[in-house]
Amino acid sequence: VCEWGMSDKLGPLTFGKNEEHIFLGREVARAKDYSEATSLLIDSEIKRIVMECATRARQILEENIEKLHALARALLERESLDGEEIARILRARPFQEAPAPV
Repeated sequence: VCEWGMSDKLGPLTFGKNEEHIFLGREVARAKDYSEATSLLIDSEIKRIVMECATRARQILEENIEKLHALARALLERESLDGEEIARILRARPFQEAPAPV
């Protein structure tokens, strides 16, 4: 929200100035150059975005619970799965046993 403008309420604005330590080469702090009211709005928007995403994640899991359980069962049986095996489970197709090594 502060850096990338991900909020419709706040718009495509950047809030705060990054203070970087030259020798560390990374962000150390963010200077606050906005009001307390804006700070509260930023916090509110961050909370809203996180809560919406958490709700959406839960919805996706609930809509796909059978696939999730199928993956869990397959992992308990086989311990590891490759991409093709995972795709087969998600498409609800049975496993094809791999040929025995020679």
